[in-house]
Amino acid sequence: MKIAVLVSVGRHPVSGVARYSRNDAAALTLALSLAKEHNATLDVLHAGDPANPALQEYLALGARSVEVLAVADIGDGQPDASAPLAARLHGYDLVLTGTRAEGAFDSGMLPYRVANALGVPLAGAAVDVTLKDGCAQVRQFMPKGLRRRVEVQLPALIAVHPMANATPTYAYARLREGTIRPVTSGAQNPRTAATEPAWTIRPATAKPVRLAAAEKRSGHARMLSATTTESRGGSVVIEGSSVEKAQVILAYLREHQLVDY
Repeated sequence: MKIAVLVSVGRHPVSGVARYSRNDAAALTLALSLAKEHNATLDVLHAGDPANPALQEYLALGARSVEVLAVADIGDGQPDASAPLAARLHGYDLVLTGTRAEGAFDSGMLPYRVANALGVPLAGAAVDVTLKDGCAQVRQFMPKGLRRRVEVQLPALIAVHPMANATPTYAYARLREGTIRPVTSGAQNPRTAATEPAWTIRPATAKPVRLAAAEKRSGHARMLSATTTESRGGSVVIEGSSVEKAQVILAYLREHQLVDY
């Protein structure tokens, strides 16, 4: 049996420094126990920069080596890392990953795109995984403390929930013994290469904020206005110059404290 774990680079919630992803660390811990129980081959994969120091922390968490697929940036015509990862993952019986990475623009779609490219079933929000008779039995996290047990046929991809029953153990000695293995990969998976559009990157623009006067009436008055037609006040300025009309608008904004000048 061959098991693979997809890992990403996380972010510290306070300092923002790059570190291991807690979701992927839980997936790695589950994969280590499954590989030991079933005497399976375990590979840890990452798509990105092999020089990122955060990848070494996965060595301390139990990975003997981390294979890094050096992929192009999103703006260089590479839609995302799903195509090279899917091309590398052909032939694996089980793929584990976190539900999503911890960056600001991570959508959590990577597990779904990889599973679609490989043509294998996906089970998300897993809190524990057991393998039996060519199937993976997954207990899933549900809202309000509920849990659901599902069974998927191998090969399959499983996304591990942050509240999984896994406690990663950090050992500095393992960090010194492990290795980071960069692998150049520009391959496109045939299922996605012809259909994936290129990403377009542009500066973000602030949306205009609509100014609205604060409601000063009582609740009873607001309920009456919902059932009756009444004048809400205000004035219509038709005559006068543009300066006079602008002064009326400015006086309204100042009255309702929508501007401070």
